[in-house]
Amino acid sequence: MAAELISGRKASMKRTTSESDVYVELDLDGTGTSKISTGVPFYDHMLDALSRHSLMDLTVQATGDTHIDVHHTVEDVAITLGEVFKVALGDKRGIRRYGEATIPMDEALARATVDLSGRPYFVHEGESEAQVYHLIGGHFTGAMTRHVFESFTFHAAINVHIDLLRGRDPHHIVEVQFKALARALRQAIEDDPRVEGIPSTKGAL
Repeated sequence: MAAELISGRKASMKRTTSESDVYVELDLDGTGTSKISTGVPFYDHMLDALSRHSLMDLTVQATGDTHIDVHHTVEDVAITLGEVFKVALGDKRGIRRYGEATIPMDEALARATVDLSGRPYFVHEGESEAQVYHLIGGHFTGAMTRHVFESFTFHAAINVHIDLLRGRDPHHIVEVQFKALARALRQAIEDDPRVEGIPSTKGAL
């Protein structure tokens, strides 16, 4: 199981385990179109927001042992998405590399900062313990938010910092973080007309 480049900056991957069956296709140079079915409705909503606000076209088809818990399916989709994102990026020639976005959603406010560095590191701050245990949409626990971002970050081999600056509604708290990450990624993957090669003093990312 490995991600494969389809063309340009478009890649896909099928990942099958005893716990889930996941297919992800991602086009970094899309228009924000998505086709998502994970069996976890709230997660579908969050992935749609990620696609729409990053302008990446995203297809996710996943089934899993959600009758036991949604954890396996949610995590495995995030892992697969990270692997596909990494392959779609290619050698990162000419990209901006860094991205930052601070996004409001009613009373909630979140900031995401990313570096497409090739070195996985994840920092997540600001959520309360109450958020961790809150059940959203009947399936998605608040604790899964961090787990999704962490799994994606490490498999994409990028550096991500997400800070929840404020928030009260559990739905808003999750969604504003997904949107902030999407906007930061949108900025980081863009072509920079002033960069001819790879944006690193090392010559590789």
